[in-house]
Amino acid sequence: MAGMNFNTTNNTFRQLMGNGLLYRVPPFQRDYSWSKDEWDDLWQDITALVSAGAESSHYMGYLVLQSLDSKRFDIIDGQQRITTLSILILAAIALLLEQADEENQDDRKRAEQLRSSYIGYLDPVTLIPQAKLSLNRHNDRFYQDYLVPLERLPQRGLNRSEHLLRKAFNWFRDRLKADIGTKGEEIVRFIDSIVDLIFFTVITVTDELNAFTVFETLNARGVRLSATDLLKNYLFSVVSKEGAHGTELQNLEERWEGIVGLLGSESFPEFLRIFWNSRHKLVRKSHLFKTIRRAIVKKGDAFSLIRELDTHARIYAALRNPQESSWSKKERNYLGQLQMFNVRQPLALLLAAYNRLGEDNREGFTKILRTIAVISFRYNVVCNHPSNEQEKVYNAIAQKISSGTLDSARDIITALQPVYPEDRIFRTVFSEKELRTTNSRNKKVVRYILFAIERHCSSRTFDFESATYSLEHILPEHPDDGWDIFDDQLHSRCVYLLGNMTLLAAGDNRNAGNKSYLEKRIIYSQSEFVTTLGISKHFNEWTPDTIRSRQNWMAKQACSVWSVSFS
Repeated sequence: MAGMNFNTTNNTFRQLMGNGLLYRVPPFQRDYSWSKDEWDDLWQDITALVSAGAESSHYMGYLVLQSLDSKRFDIIDGQQRITTLSILILAAIALLLEQADEENQDDRKRAEQLRSSYIGYLDPVTLIPQAKLSLNRHNDRFYQDYLVPLERLPQRGLNRSEHLLRKAFNWFRDRLKADIGTKGEEIVRFIDSIVDLIFFTVITVTDELNAFTVFETLNARGVRLSATDLLKNYLFSVVSKEGAHGTELQNLEERWEGIVGLLGSESFPEFLRIFWNSRHKLVRKSHLFKTIRRAIVKKGDAFSLIRELDTHARIYAALRNPQESSWSKKERNYLGQLQMFNVRQPLALLLAAYNRLGEDNREGFTKILRTIAVISFRYNVVCNHPSNEQEKVYNAIAQKISSGTLDSARDIITALQPVYPEDRIFRTVFSEKELRTTNSRNKKVVRYILFAIERHCSSRTFDFESATYSLEHILPEHPDDGWDIFDDQLHSRCVYLLGNMTLLAAGDNRNAGNKSYLEKRIIYSQSEFVTTLGISKHFNEWTPDTIRSRQNWMAKQACSVWSVSFS
């Protein structure tokens, strides 16, 4: 992250809320969503800190802030944790005030001290709270009007997140009573301990672009942050700057929530990149936010983008779900193959192709889908060519489809020829292909390959995922006696070659086990699979040479099975 304007520190909760610092959840950030499971996890973690033999501190994770100035910060990621800790302290203040009376002013003083340190203060004249924390536009009124001043909490007329805020307050007050007690000094001692023992890694950035880059970098390191919320904040801020009407914002938010609800917050960034690349020059994930920010500068731009996202999200969701009811049997098969191959490079092209042809020329779209599935098998699974070059070709075609330059299935398929490995290359690589079936995905791919070749040779169709049939390693993975020709090194080189694998009924596979080839050959001679019968018929012994010979034959069949005609 060199060259970015940001800084990183480790801060305790006491340090975060001290020195007059103010925090705001941006207006269009997601609503408060924690519930009992998250509250209980947090409670168990922090109460463990004050037990005998406890850890010296508890790490709360990353807190990503965008600085407005040296005193005010927007919470880009971490609002659920900060809000919940603030509610916990408000529950403690409420308990202290319940104990206070004319004769016991100490608890009132303790409550005031906690409030000024971590919550803010009440204006003595207007009684209007001046809080250190402000929530988003759906939650802040409830937080400022009821939680901060500790007014009687309403139970009716609240939205879902306001109900969660109310329940969180009551839940933590009950836990404090049960586990800490109601004595003022014990409550304050507990709060005073945990605010120094819980700490965050605080990353402070200066603008949305830096924040998005931080998100992408942390996500690459396995830290889950919501780049979706960051983009939403940017788009909605663009709309708000031009004075959008309340109904416009509500419509925009409903569309947005519909999209995220359909795809999930974690899947949305990938969809956004695929959508963008289906109609613009290829953009890598790390540059996506910068590109969108440069393109979307007016209210109309933002509305147009979200409308387009709304339309395409449904197509994308269907492309990622082969079992979606609108697909034909053939389409389900092809989409299932792409999922099995774990290839995503064609998605932008398929999104553009469906948008152009899916309703008016479904047969043409299905042909494109089959072509993509065949290319993915040849290019990605067997030849294992670099996917970055392939994605550039797909992107260029997707742009032409979206612009109308390519508008027929035949022209689109013809344009795909540069990423179709020719037979000579495909056959050569296939004849040497090894797939370690200790990996579950590889095992599924091998079954798919063997059943496809079986169908080509016998004209019979089997369900390649059925437990009725098993994948048989002719040279066993763990051989018994009778395989002396294969020393450890030779066994390692041969056992996962495609030529060493075939199909058997599950019962036959159990019978074959790790037996010698002569014993297995008898079982193969009775198989219902033509390709397995062929082993028994053509090979008297099983050696490295016969494995290569069979795999060469399989490679020849594969050229016919996975074939596209571009003429």
